[in-house]
Amino acid sequence: MLTGRLCWVPLLLALGVGSGSGGGGGGGGGSRRRRLLAAKVNKHKPWIETSYHGVITENNDTVILDPPLVALDKDAPVPFAGEICAFKIHGQELPFEAVVLNKTSGEGRLRAKSPIDCELQKEYTFIIQAYDCGAGPRETAWKKSHKAVVHIQVKDVNEFAPTFKEPAYKAVVTEGKIYDSILQVEAVDEDCSPQYSQICNYEIVTTDVPFAIDRNGNIRNTEKLSYDKQHQYEILVTAYDCGQKPAAQDTLVQVDVKPVCKPGWQDWTKRIEYQPGSGSVPLFPSIHLETCDGAVSSIQITIELHTNYIGKGCDRETYSEKSLQKLCGASSGIIDLLPSPSAATNWTAGLLVDSSEMIFKFDGRQGAKIPDGIVPKNLTDQFTITMWMKHGPSPGVRAEKETILCNSDKTEMNRHHYALYVHNCRLVFLLRKDFDQADTFRPAEFHWKLDQICDKEWHYYVINVEFPVVTLYMDGATYEPYLVTNDWPIHPSHIAMQLTVGACWQGGEVTKPRFAQFFHGSLASLTIRPGKMESQKVISCLQACKEGLDINSLESLGQGIKYHFNPSQSILVMEGDDIGNINHALQKVSYINSRQFPTAGVRRLKVSSKVQCFGEDVCISIPDMDTYVMVLQAIEPQITLRGTDRFWRPAAQFESARGVILFPDIRIVSTLAKAEAPGDLKTTAAPKSAVLEEMLHNLDFCDILVLGGDLDPRQECLELNHSELHQRHLDATNSTAGYSIYGVGSMSRYEQVLRHIRYRNWHSASLEARRFRIKCSELNGRYTSNEFTLEVSVLHEVRVSDKEHVNHLIVQPPFLQSVHHPESRSSIQRSSVVPSIATVVIIISVCMLVFVVAMGVHRVRIAHQHFTEEAEAAKEAEMDWDDSALTITVNPMEKHEAPGRGEDDTEEEEEEEEEEEGDEDISSSSSDSDDSEDQEEERMGRGRRGQSGARQAQLEWDDSALPY
Repeated sequence: MLTGRLCWVPLLLALGVGSGSGGGGGGGGGSRRRRLLAAKVNKHKPWIETSYHGVITENNDTVILDPPLVALDKDAPVPFAGEICAFKIHGQELPFEAVVLNKTSGEGRLRAKSPIDCELQKEYTFIIQAYDCGAGPRETAWKKSHKAVVHIQVKDVNEFAPTFKEPAYKAVVTEGKIYDSILQVEAVDEDCSPQYSQICNYEIVTTDVPFAIDRNGNIRNTEKLSYDKQHQYEILVTAYDCGQKPAAQDTLVQVDVKPVCKPGWQDWTKRIEYQPGSGSVPLFPSIHLETCDGAVSSIQITIELHTNYIGKGCDRETYSEKSLQKLCGASSGIIDLLPSPSAATNWTAGLLVDSSEMIFKFDGRQGAKIPDGIVPKNLTDQFTITMWMKHGPSPGVRAEKETILCNSDKTEMNRHHYALYVHNCRLVFLLRKDFDQADTFRPAEFHWKLDQICDKEWHYYVINVEFPVVTLYMDGATYEPYLVTNDWPIHPSHIAMQLTVGACWQGGEVTKPRFAQFFHGSLASLTIRPGKMESQKVISCLQACKEGLDINSLESLGQGIKYHFNPSQSILVMEGDDIGNINHALQKVSYINSRQFPTAGVRRLKVSSKVQCFGEDVCISIPDMDTYVMVLQAIEPQITLRGTDRFWRPAAQFESARGVILFPDIRIVSTLAKAEAPGDLKTTAAPKSAVLEEMLHNLDFCDILVLGGDLDPRQECLELNHSELHQRHLDATNSTAGYSIYGVGSMSRYEQVLRHIRYRNWHSASLEARRFRIKCSELNGRYTSNEFTLEVSVLHEVRVSDKEHVNHLIVQPPFLQSVHHPESRSSIQRSSVVPSIATVVIIISVCMLVFVVAMGVHRVRIAHQHFTEEAEAAKEAEMDWDDSALTITVNPMEKHEAPGRGEDDTEEEEEEEEEEEGDEDISSSSSDSDDSEDQEEERMGRGRRGQSGARQAQLEWDDSALPY
């Protein structure tokens, strides 16, 4: 090109272009000539297409144009004039530029000067022109093409993920409905293109939920929802754009299920816990009735407490029947026909019993014979029969008589003198008089037809007989017989009668006597009281339940509320016409259990409602409410017997008329282990886990058993004044096996009675020791005490007959030889200060002997008075007698004494023993006694040196007798 350009210069010079000749006007003329020359050379404008379409991908700088950017010039191949030097874009702040790739061919390129963002601008339109290089190298006289329109479209990249418009969505639906759309979720995408900016799909991320979602984000339920099954659902939802890019974060959709308004009780709990000793506890403190805007005119509520499976129908005290009779103030003389099996009451040993051993089950194959002499042969015109009975419908198509109690002929005949039985769910009482009592046509059968007889529930029955009037009390309510059958008296005979329970004895009309008319059911506390009827007050007490329903405050029930309890307070009926008052009244209903140690377990509750509406035939229905009271386990008491467990007494005391008091210091203590209350946090000591708390309650029996063989009635016995029992309203039975005290009474009453139990043995020479054991019970054996064992021994006296024997006894032990020294005054004083160590017997002369005898008589009288006091008889007895046994007092003048002197010595020994016992009362052990002696002698300046000194002083007194 450069060569080509230079070859044009001679031609231009030859034509006179650009020459400086021409005289004065040569300068201007040269310029004109050049322009003319250039005009002659650059004759044409560049040419480009009239419009271009381009595409650029965002975040890229290359624009692809269609058609390509090429400028043509007809002046070619003339240099400069036929070349393209530039493409210029018209517009302000456009992010594009055009560059020339080849001046000769006119090729160009359109590119971005900065990153292109489709989200900011999707399309660009501008004007572009091409410029040639003009007439020369200085880019003068350029010619530009026409204006072409360039339209550029930005191609999108899927750089943004969908996002939801709301961080969470919430909807409320009503249970039991299927919705086409519960709610709609919506997501957006910031990409600019339709492909990447549109949401093509939604999806539920949470699995196992009854919901579905469509492409538009509408959520629906796939099944009917239930408020009782689930109150609320929480599900996660995601979205996808058309490029299948998922949302950056899922959205939470919360669907609340609203229950369909159902009439019924609201805000009550299924389980109500009851802590023993809590008193009256509200059952439904926040309950209220939802009527769904129903026009209610009145409502009746029935609350039922079901405790039929607990004992005899509810949580009654588990005392024996006799104890219950005494607690309720029943008259004496009651005969228990179904007592707990024992050695004295063995006729119930073969019957089936439940876990409490106080309820007897009859399966239609068992009966019990009451021994002769338990019940009088002929009942008077007044008597009472009581029982607890649970009975269902009779088995079989043809119901037979089911005997509860029967008094029939033992042999030969089959006459029933009196009987109580069930027949076709009727209770029948038969009473046949003998001819020697009356010979007229008189009432003989009394019938009661009651649904409760066959409802398989426990009921309390009392039959009061005041012939010819017979009254039945069932659960405290009175029932007159609906049918009375008259009959003639029974012909007199000398046939013995047999009283039975659970079946009737058939002594005649069969080849072999046997039981018949068996009872099917459960019986408990079957008693008969000849000669007297029970009062209504006693009957109500005997059947009263220790637990039941209660109303905290009758005054706060409000006006217009009527209520009624059944006798056992297991059913409460309330009625009112104002819903607010009914709610308030039901909130006051509570459960109470007055037992100190109630039976733990479940008590079921049922609340049923009947509603009447204003002028409507069809009224709202209130579902029954089933709940239960959970009675927690009570803290069980620990009953402990304490006292002296071993002592010795002289034989004379065992052989005396009063005998020996066995338990003068017996103590009965009952404690409960309770969690200790939290103390001061500032204390560093570790808190105790439990603390023992002493409590008072009743006992129902204490047994004193003889260990090592029964008592020999020819030489020994246990005794107790009946006045001691009667004053404390207790009873007792005595046998060679021991003594049994029974009856409901406080622990202090039992202590007082036990402290008066005496043991006598009028042949005690052969007796070495006797052992006794005490065990006490509460609630008929439910809680028992420890087994307290006492051992009593006979203290046999040591008799000496001559002086040689005395000297032999004294000198025989080797340790006596080392302590022979003269008697000192200090030894006398020590013996007077501490009489429990040695017997103070100093025989210096005949006058001193007379003085000692006089003092001995005086002390014998004191000892006799002391032994009559029961509380001082046995304290630390074992150590007393051990101490006394170490001292042997010898009177060398005994050969000059009268024949009755030996008895005086015995009395003196008893006096010394009593003095030792009196001193031992101050301390709890022999070591304590020695310590107190040391302190006493230190105060008096005697220089005593412990126990060895005591032994030495004792031996000094022994030696002092030798010189005389």
